[in-house]
Amino acid sequence: MEKIRIYCTNNKQYYEVEPRTTLKQLLETVEFDWEGMDVLAAYVNHDLKELGFELLFASTVHFVTYRDPDGRRCYNRSLNFLCQKVIGELFPDRVLCMDYHLPNGQYGELRTRADFSRTVPMTEEELGAVKKKMWELVKKDLPFIKTKRTNSTASALFRSHGQEFKAKLVESMGEYFVTLYYLDGYGDYFYGPLVYSTGQLDRWSIKLYSDGFCLQSPEPRPPYDLPPQLYQKKLAEIFEEYSNWCNVIGARDIATVNEAISSGKGALGISLAEALHERKYALIADKIKERSRDVKLVLISGPSSSGKTTTSKRIALQMKVLGLNPVVVAMDNYFVDRHLTPKDENGEYDFESVYALNLDMLNDHLNKLMRGEEVTLPTFNFTNGQSTLNGPAIKMGKDDVLIMEGIHALNPVLTDKIDDERKFKVYASALTSLSIDENNYISTTDNRMLRRMVRDNYFRGYTAEDTINRWPSVIAGERKNIFPYQENADIMFNSFLLYELPMLKYYVEPLLRRIPPMSKAYAESLRLINFLSRIISLGPEEQKAIPPTSVMREFIGGSVFKY
Repeated sequence: MEKIRIYCTNNKQYYEVEPRTTLKQLLETVEFDWEGMDVLAAYVNHDLKELGFELLFASTVHFVTYRDPDGRRCYNRSLNFLCQKVIGELFPDRVLCMDYHLPNGQYGELRTRADFSRTVPMTEEELGAVKKKMWELVKKDLPFIKTKRTNSTASALFRSHGQEFKAKLVESMGEYFVTLYYLDGYGDYFYGPLVYSTGQLDRWSIKLYSDGFCLQSPEPRPPYDLPPQLYQKKLAEIFEEYSNWCNVIGARDIATVNEAISSGKGALGISLAEALHERKYALIADKIKERSRDVKLVLISGPSSSGKTTTSKRIALQMKVLGLNPVVVAMDNYFVDRHLTPKDENGEYDFESVYALNLDMLNDHLNKLMRGEEVTLPTFNFTNGQSTLNGPAIKMGKDDVLIMEGIHALNPVLTDKIDDERKFKVYASALTSLSIDENNYISTTDNRMLRRMVRDNYFRGYTAEDTINRWPSVIAGERKNIFPYQENADIMFNSFLLYELPMLKYYVEPLLRRIPPMSKAYAESLRLINFLSRIISLGPEEQKAIPPTSVMREFIGGSVFKY
């Protein structure tokens, strides 16, 4: 049989192989310095495949390791599967729920089969047994085997595992065949490739966390050590609160949301989700009012596309209802002159550094305002990079409260000359507690990227391809400037809305399909399209129920607020 030609982009070499050669077999002939890291999967013509994938045609191949985002996803999916199998064997009366992603790992807990809403707290002994069994399977170096099964066979398998959500989702997708992976006879369904064998899962930890556990993978940056065990109480509480609310209203998974939209209850779902937001905005304003004798500065921070701006405006509205007068101070106007901006390790201006702001002037102005003095605010010219004291003159009244929002708002360095009792700190983010199914959570980061993709396209002139290519630098900036300070917040606000993924699909799927196959963003577009294929879109008629004050209007338009 005639051989096929494969081009490996890692070392820019061509290889002649027999048809049906697997990526694993090809890898054995590739000479390349992997820097001591396992190859976990590969892009074949920009489409991510497991190493057991058979090459049938001339193709371009790019191998990925843990240093690549898709390599880390493969690793984490496989680690979840390993944990799922072990818990299924050790606790047959329980179901594993991988609920959400924490900064230092994935949070999981065990639910009863009889009542999935009821959590069974784990003990040290139970967790020790899980850890021991998982390491035993790692040492056996067992393969993950990919197969195809009929939809009915797959859904029956999931129900035998107590995975009713997964069974319903697969049935609702209307596909005759379903891709299953098997590990030592245990089958399950995942939303992307797995690693080749359990032996590659050689670095992880599992520790008690809240009522469940935190399953930790290595850090995404060199030297790829395991993250420190941190219990971020406020973040865990806000995730748990939203997850519990989803359970109460019976909508904690994609299949349930799909069913509601299909049955014409989309508008009702919008109203319910928005009512929860309204309640939370009012609660935050109430807490500010309770401390209004001392609090004169509200600081609001959050990562990209978290809805910080709308959150600040909605909180301001609720403050007005309580008789307080919010006065917005724009942090961006306090940039130092461009030539004074600090530089990063590459010698480039680091505009995201807290020291790119004139901290002395900012703190001086805030203290003067709180003493009742009049201050002339600066303006910053982004064209010539110059700061000028030619802004409006403001003075605080008895019921005035300053509001500032920005990425550094919770960094203590920003307002280190302001007494803490004078500040009220809010952290806003789209903390996605909605799950795909029992053991596949939805990435908060993906949710925010979809939001940004829509907003960038409609209001900033950027394509979905541009947004995807910029996203790694956005995440790097958040890890450095935002996430380390989120626990400094007095209160956290979850800007995620139960209906937003079906709504975002309507806007973002056509944008993703415009990304050409030769783009470096193409593989990521395929992953997101695959994820969105499990979600039913919320159409234009149903979207009319989204109020003009909603955080979603910041991304799709139609808001009463100016941005």
